[in-house]
Amino acid sequence: MLKLWLLQLSLVLIFCYACVVAEARSQQLKKTYVVHMDKSTMPATFNDHFEWYDSSLKSVSASAAMLYTYKNVIHGFSTRLTAKEAESLQKQPGIVSVLPEVRYELHTTRTPEFLGLGKSETLFPTSEVQSEVIVGVLDTGVWPESKSFDDTGMGPVPRGWKGVCEVGRNFKSSSCNRKLIGARSFSRGYEEAVGPIDETAESKSPRDDDGHGTHTSTTAAGSVVNGASLFGFASGTARGMAAQARVATYKVCWLAGCFGSDILAGMDKAVEDGVNVMSMSIGGGLTDYYRDTVAIGAFTAMAQGIFVSCSAGNGGPYANSISNVAPWITTVGAGTLDRDFPTYVSLGNGKSFSGVSLYSRRPLSGSMVPIVDAANVSSTSSGNLCMTGSLIPAKVAGKIVVCDRGGNSRVEKGVEVKDAGGVGMILTNTDSYGEELVADAQLLPSANVGEKAGDAIKNYISSDPGPMATIISRGTQLGIQPSPVVAAFSSRGPNPITPEILKPDLIAPGVNILAGWTGAVGPTGLENDNRHVSFNIISGTSMSCPHVSGLAALLKAAHPEWSPSAIRSALMTTAYSTYGNGKTLLDISTGQPSTPFDFGAGHVDPVAALDPGLVYDATVQDYLDFLCALDYSSFQIKQATNRDFACLSSKTYSLGDVNYPSFSVPFETASGTWGGVGAPSTVKYTRTLTNVGTPTTYKVSVSSQSTSVKILVEPESLSFSRQYEKKSYVVTFTASSMPSGTTSFARLQWSDGKHVVGSPIAFSWT
Repeated sequence: MLKLWLLQLSLVLIFCYACVVAEARSQQLKKTYVVHMDKSTMPATFNDHFEWYDSSLKSVSASAAMLYTYKNVIHGFSTRLTAKEAESLQKQPGIVSVLPEVRYELHTTRTPEFLGLGKSETLFPTSEVQSEVIVGVLDTGVWPESKSFDDTGMGPVPRGWKGVCEVGRNFKSSSCNRKLIGARSFSRGYEEAVGPIDETAESKSPRDDDGHGTHTSTTAAGSVVNGASLFGFASGTARGMAAQARVATYKVCWLAGCFGSDILAGMDKAVEDGVNVMSMSIGGGLTDYYRDTVAIGAFTAMAQGIFVSCSAGNGGPYANSISNVAPWITTVGAGTLDRDFPTYVSLGNGKSFSGVSLYSRRPLSGSMVPIVDAANVSSTSSGNLCMTGSLIPAKVAGKIVVCDRGGNSRVEKGVEVKDAGGVGMILTNTDSYGEELVADAQLLPSANVGEKAGDAIKNYISSDPGPMATIISRGTQLGIQPSPVVAAFSSRGPNPITPEILKPDLIAPGVNILAGWTGAVGPTGLENDNRHVSFNIISGTSMSCPHVSGLAALLKAAHPEWSPSAIRSALMTTAYSTYGNGKTLLDISTGQPSTPFDFGAGHVDPVAALDPGLVYDATVQDYLDFLCALDYSSFQIKQATNRDFACLSSKTYSLGDVNYPSFSVPFETASGTWGGVGAPSTVKYTRTLTNVGTPTTYKVSVSSQSTSVKILVEPESLSFSRQYEKKSYVVTFTASSMPSGTTSFARLQWSDGKHVVGSPIAFSWT
């Protein structure tokens, strides 16, 4: 017994020692921090802020150096510190916050016609007016040789532009022109985290080695290019949403990701350079606004009149998966176009199923070949996913393989099938993706099919002793209905940080989008894809975000006096959430009607947004009041906004009073079975409308799915006698208790007979 006791004691001591060593090593491990300084508290003994920053840093680490200094979106710097050094620095006077760096990820032409731009060009601002607007894109950089950056016919660069064309190893000052007027790169945070950039693999310059940045920037504001296509698919004229606007790119994302210190540096320079629109198809984890790098930078940008749009994320169709939820950011989800790339799977039993594909090389012969389910020809328990190295070549060679979506990228599955000797692949959706069809430029004949077709194909394989199939492509098809539908991957609400703010704000085209591409990689982005294309078709909320960024540029050109919130309001209140037959937009993941938690205010309608009638304008003060309603301290408000502001103890702040174009009303479920029988809950939301049209009178109407909530609007009419006059109204919501998890929806509209100013209302019980 004594020996056993001594053995146990020894093991405990060894474990404790290991924990102590691990903790010590953790304390010595350096990582990047963003240090926010209170500029106003700089001691008089320092000549400038840089000297003060350096002194503060050297007081905790003699070896640390500043990666970046920030002077626009915040005041401060970024550096590498140990956890102990960061803790010590946080205690010093003049330090607002010391935030550990967050790693962000990318959220990855028929669109103008689908949005009605082609038929209504006379309604939009002239090219001369558009060309005064600058769209700043923070992404993976730019491929300047793309025809989408042709500056033919464009006038001089806007006089207020302060940016530069950064010179790098493979990027010259001549890479910029009157269209692509600026290009910068930010890699210090990236290199500190992952090591020096290997310039044989990626460019330490604004050049785009990934394709994502070129795609997003040309979607937002690419020049008109005739004869664009991907291998003949989606052929036609490619053009950005604001084809005459200028583009400035800020490379903040690299092959191993996007790092917070680089992103903040890019935002800081974009503000200083003079962009009018900031487009960011990136996202990270959710956190409080005063700890969110993107939200912090976006606040200062908004305060300086810059419209900031961000992708909602690709975490759908799951609830609460939304990102970039700050109310001063326009958050964009994704929908489909009315265009598809049909491919048919014909089975040996005579049945045929439709899918999509962008494969363009040698097709399968007309005769059928054997077909197998990947789950039955794999060496792993998750063989259905066709992960790299999982398929057994002897069982795959010469056959079509059925793979399930998920686990790895769709194109990686195709490579695995090809490497194992397969001659074709059928990619089937699981229940998470439903009937969503996303096309890929695979390296072998393929078809991406919905869940129902996938199940039928698998049933055939399992029930037939000699299953056979073939895959036939049919090119490009237009007029697909219903369209749009909400993409399955598009992230959903409710807003997990502030349930009273409905997110996403709206949706825009994000599925199978054709736009410019890099010359550095093929359309799949894989190393073994040696095809070179000028345009590519990809999907994601990364694609929907720049659509809205470009449309915001158009509205800014048409109405230069409008604030970022006024522009967002115009886009939201004119968005549509029903088809022409009055039925609600569908959710492709379920095949059922979608909700405002999926599409926000609805699908963007840029023609209607030009003349919204009324807008919900919001000022910096409105957002400061919003933070007060969250019970933020003055210190936390300083962290989030870079402003000194104290909430008034004599004032009552309410999240329901944020002048937002939509309504989200959370209720608490009363105790008891199925929601209890407690007294009804009553909340009031106040909104203010600004007339941006002619003098007129608007009347309100409300429609609701549920009788559980009574909605009273006071007053019921608003009369405006002049442009820019403001009128307020109050909405009282009186709700019966419902079971936790219940949701319901309504819609509030103001109309003068010509304009319809619509707002979605979302109710939830927890």
